[in-house]
Amino acid sequence: MAIAQQNGPGCIEREESYTAAKGGLAALTHAMAISLAGKVRVNSISPGWIDTAFTIYKGPDAYQHPAGRVGNPLDIANMVLYLCSDKAEFITGENICIDGGMTRQMIYHNDFGWILK
Repeated sequence: MAIAQQNGPGCIEREESYTAAKGGLAALTHAMAISLAGKVRVNSISPGWIDTAFTIYKGPDAYQHPAGRVGNPLDIANMVLYLCSDKAEFITGENICIDGGMTRQMIYHNDFGWILK
């Protein structure tokens, strides 16, 4: 199980090494799933905004997600547990995006008071 990033196809200014590393994890997941077929399942998870002790998202940050909130560590842990279980025996080579729907919508800054700086 690898942890990639939800905006792997995109990038953030001055974050080239981070973007390359996380995008590489998703590609490595695909390649290893083929190389290790029949022996082990290989998947990765790309989390979106996750509320942790280091980051706190509330108000507009949370409401802009189609799910109406940012994620929490249990959202990611539950998917890891599922993917490692026999219930997911037909899932391999996938990069599962867990981001409350953020990558499926377009957000334009200032529409609801969010400002890009």
